[in-house]
Formats: sequence, C-alpha cells, structure tokens
Amino acid sequence: MGRLMDAGIEHVAIVGGGFAGTLLAINLVRHGGPRATLIERRANQLARGVAYSAAHADHLLNVRAANMSALRDDPDHFVRWLVARGSGDAKTFVPRRVYGDYLRDLLMETIAADPARLTLASGEVVALHQAGQGYGLDPAEGGTLTADAVVLALGNLPPHTPPGIDPAALAEGCYREDPWAGDIAEGLGADDRVLLVGSGLTAIDAALLLDASGFGGRTIAISRRGLVPRRHAETPPATPLRERPAASLSALVRHVRCAAQEQGWRGAVDALRPVTQMMWGAADGATRARFLRHVRPYWDVHRHRLAPSVADRVEALMEAGRLSVAGGKLVRVEPDGDGAIVHWRPRGTDGVEALRVARIVNCTGPQGDLLRSQESLIRQLLAEGMIRPDALRIGLEVDAQSHVVAGDGGVAERLYCIGPMTRGGLWEVVAVPDLRQQNWELARRLAHAQWVGGEGL
Repeated sequence: MGRLMDAGIEHVAIVGGGFAGTLLAINLVRHGGPRATLIERRANQLARGVAYSAAHADHLLNVRAANMSALRDDPDHFVRWLVARGSGDAKTFVPRRVYGDYLRDLLMETIAADPARLTLASGEVVALHQAGQGYGLDPAEGGTLTADAVVLALGNLPPHTPPGIDPAALAEGCYREDPWAGDIAEGLGADDRVLLVGSGLTAIDAALLLDASGFGGRTIAISRRGLVPRRHAETPPATPLRERPAASLSALVRHVRCAAQEQGWRGAVDALRPVTQMMWGAADGATRARFLRHVRPYWDVHRHRLAPSVADRVEALMEAGRLSVAGGKLVRVEPDGDGAIVHWRPRGTDGVEALRVARIVNCTGPQGDLLRSQESLIRQLLAEGMIRPDALRIGLEVDAQSHVVAGDGGVAERLYCIGPMTRGGLWEVVAVPDLRQQNWELARRLAHAQWVGGEGL
C-alpha cells in the first residue's frame, strides 16, 4: 500500500548546531535538498558542539586525521584541509579545537556558496508543536519558526549526578557537575586532592585539564571497574568483517579473543566496526541489556582509545603519583568545610574507606535517560507524547529511517532525530564515521522526497 513519505518538504529546521546538526545542514545543501535553518543556542558551540568548543589546546582527537573527514563521499577532505594549513597529515592526532575550526570553515563555505539555502539562527527552542503538515518551533526569546520538517540533533545529555552525592549539601564549588563548565582547578592548592567520578575519556580530559591549569595536588579517579582507555598503536590495518561473527555475547567474546591471538586486540576490535550496528540490531532486548551491564565498560576502553601522546602524559602523571585510578563504588559523600569526605567501597571488598577531597568532578560522561532530563524541549516533547525513550533508556527511540517514535508507538513522518541520542537503536553512533553515515542517509532522503509505493518503503 502506498503512503506519503517525506513528500513536499521545502524547509527543514535543525535543532542543534553541533557536529551532527551542522553536518546535516551541509549535506542538505550538497545534495540539493530542502532549504534549512540551523538553530544553535550557544554561539561558541556552533559547528563545534561541546566536544570541540570546550576542549583545552592539549586535548587531542582519539582518531587519526585519516578517518576524520566530515564528508562521506570525500574521505581525504579533512587531511587536505589540514595539510593546506601545515597542521598535520593523515597520521596526526589533531587537537580537538583544530577539528572544530575545520567544521566551522566547512559550514561557512557552504553558506557562502548558497546563502539562500542555509540560514543560521541563535536561541534555545523550548517547545515544538504541529502546524499543519509541519511544525512550529517556539524559541525561549519568543516568536515562532515554522518548518515542513524538524530534525533533533541534540547531542549528548549532560551527566546525571552520581548516587551518594547531594550537591546542595556541599560547599559552593566543591562539586562540579560538568568538567567543561568553568575552571575545575580554580581555588585548589598543591596539598589538595581531587576526586574524578569515572575513569573513562571524560576523566582523562579532566585530569589533563587539571595538569594544564597548574594543579600540583593529587587526583584520584574512581569507577566501578577502574578501567582506563587503552592507547592507540601502530598496527597493520584490520581486515573488516562483513558478516556477524557470533549470535551471542559469550560467543562474541570468544571470537574476539581468538582473533586477538592472530592480529592483536586492536585489530580484533577494529574488525568489528562494519558489523557493530548489524550485531546490535540483531540482538534482543535482554542481550542488549546484558551488554550494557557487563561488556560495555570493556568495550569502551578498547574501542575508544587514546592518542599515544595523551597516553604518555597519563602514564607520566601516574608514575609521578599525581594521578591514580581505582575500582570501587561511592557509598555517600559528606560535607567537610570547603571540601568533602567521600565514603567508598573498593572493588572486591566489603569494607568502606573514607577519602578527604577538596573537589569532586563528575566525569561519568554523557547520559541518555530522557526521563531524567531537565531540558525544556525534551520535557515538553515527552509530556505531549511526541517522543519516548528507547527500551534501554539510553536515548530517544527512532525507526530505521531516523523518524522519531511517538509515545503511542506511532511514527512521526516529519520529525527526525540524529546523533548520539539514537544510540538505543544503533549503539555505534558517537564516532565521526558513524555520524557521517547516518547524516548522509537522512540528507539524501530529504533531498529526494517524493511519493513512493510498496511495502517497506
């Protein structure tokens, strides 16, 4: 039976001007698609997002430049841009700020080439409502913008406060919920101790920020398992898999272990890249939940690795006794003057230890539980049943074509979501290669909107 699929779309509003939203706007122009309005509430994050705008000069991409082109059909685009500026080559781990400059340059070049097709708007969209076949978007500043279709490119939600911490009970400045907001080393002395809650990439960034800011005290990172991201190494290119290697988690682990004996663990993990989304899509809800509970921490530290120079700096901090990592669980945090007493249970023990710290920094990383979000737009969309969390509550539910699934299970034909908030359906959708593929596919569909017929179209 035929149905209308995205037909008659002449204007697309994109909510969120980070990597995903910016790239969609660029691709719509490149594909000859509908006119687009790109809306970003923070001027400094336009075309950069949090990842590339708040980074310190010492923070590097954790992927070599060769794999970081923003354009799916031009894999060498970023390397050419980099070489033209004398800033590196295909093997370089580029500063994240430089990559932000690249994205902004690409956006501005696209606007200059066709200014009537792409418009920038600043402000926060706080509500969305149906307006005919399309939508009206309500900015916080007042007024309404109308569009035939809307794409939510919201990026990651801020981290939740870890259990055991009551920020209101602590002295001002003792708890920092966001390592990117302000100077996390402000007011600290050489005899102070800082607790990082988490030991992944965000914690590594925070530790480097503290060091770059001149903090001379001690930093301890605590996470459930005490795992730290592994380093990149010069290895032969992995042979990508083209078929799912295993039907169960235990069989997958066995496959990776066997493959690692032949090509090293890096090659074994990298070989899974082409089939990761396929494996996730084929897994049932119980298997996905088991993966998140038991395998995800190990996947993250092996899959999302550190640039060699960053790994060297982390090791130097550890050898100097200025950074340590422990596995354990926070039990409770009590105020102690300007600082706090942290009670925690080391992994594998029943006893609780106490640790006096001057500052606690939440480094648990981005979250995706919509039901805990304080974002005005998300709360409004949830309240009106226009969106719903995915089954695992790690993002927002979408279908295979990026259409948002409403609270009643219906599909909103002209409301889409792209980026990390779609991880529940795709899992691997945080790295540039995955985001540019998702982006490319949606841009092409919007550019070729038409009447179609037949099942499954």
